[in-house]
Amino acid sequence: MKLRSLRALVLALICLVPVSAFAELLDINTASVEQLSTNLKGIGHSKAEAIVAHREQHGPFKTVDELTQVKGIGKATVSKNLDVMTVTMPKETEEVAVKK
Repeated sequence: MKLRSLRALVLALICLVPVSAFAELLDINTASVEQLSTNLKGIGHSKAEAIVAHREQHGPFKTVDELTQVKGIGKATVSKNLDVMTVTMPKETEEVAVKK
């Protein structure tokens, strides 16, 4: 009986784990406008466009905290999304850094 209760408890706990815990992180240096607006809390289409425009104008983000440089995105928005974002440097940027 105890084993049955334990199994039920474990199953219930597994069901409570959010699906996002198993999802891949969103790379803000490669994500499209649609991916950004769909996967980030507090980021609609216009802010997602601003992220991509900033990235194209200023180069890739070095940290997720640099998103605060985009107009309309503050620390609170970044904090809400820390668990789903990542930053990787594009290959061409890495090569340029090595050559310098």
